[in-house]
Amino acid sequence: MSGHSKWSTIKRKKEATDMVRGKLFSKISKTIATAVKGGGSNNPETNSKLRVAIEEARAANMPKANVERALKKGGEGEISEFTYEGFGPGGICVIVEGATDNRNRTGQEIKGIFERGGGSLAGPGAVSFNFKPKCMFLVDKKGNTQNQMLELIDIGVEDVEETDDGIEIYVDQDKYSKTKDDLESKGQKTIKSELVQNPINYHTLDNLSDAKRALAFLEMLEDHEDVYKVFANVNIPDGILAKIKSQ
Repeated sequence: MSGHSKWSTIKRKKEATDMVRGKLFSKISKTIATAVKGGGSNNPETNSKLRVAIEEARAANMPKANVERALKKGGEGEISEFTYEGFGPGGICVIVEGATDNRNRTGQEIKGIFERGGGSLAGPGAVSFNFKPKCMFLVDKKGNTQNQMLELIDIGVEDVEETDDGIEIYVDQDKYSKTKDDLESKGQKTIKSELVQNPINYHTLDNLSDAKRALAFLEMLEDHEDVYKVFANVNIPDGILAKIKSQ
């Protein structure tokens, strides 16, 4: 979306700073652990969700020792995944994913963040109909970007979009392995890949106050220790985003 920034792009820029790198490692570790528990295996060759999580760890330059600890943790303790849906400031749709060893505590804390942030928690299905589970690959730009995007389309990807830090492509989650192999065979360098909930329809916040409140709310959710993914259909004009950053 030319002249606009999606939450996924804004979040990725935030993750790139050293200040949040430790927090990012913690979230990826939890993703790995829950992938092991949910998939019943610590073998990425037979556990596709785990394979994506490990690739995400590599892209973030996460130390091997951290990955090994997360793999071990996945086979221990009582930890369960959760998904919450709701609405944020300005009416944006939000999906929150994570894992916890105390669902009641985490549920109350997430509810509190929604309420303090000017949103409201909703029931299952309230907003998920506006998202599709996908695998996102961020591909490094090279040469003529338009020609590169055409090459990516020829691979069979469903959606291609140029961003400041690369080219985003989206495929069904069960096509992760094939797409990864196709990208490698075509000489396309993958910067990162992850499982996402991709919005079908975006909600543009062109009011400075609403946009500022929405970003603060989403960051509060991201900062919760049990949360590892936050998806939102928010779309903010670059001019509004620049004003927020300058304040």
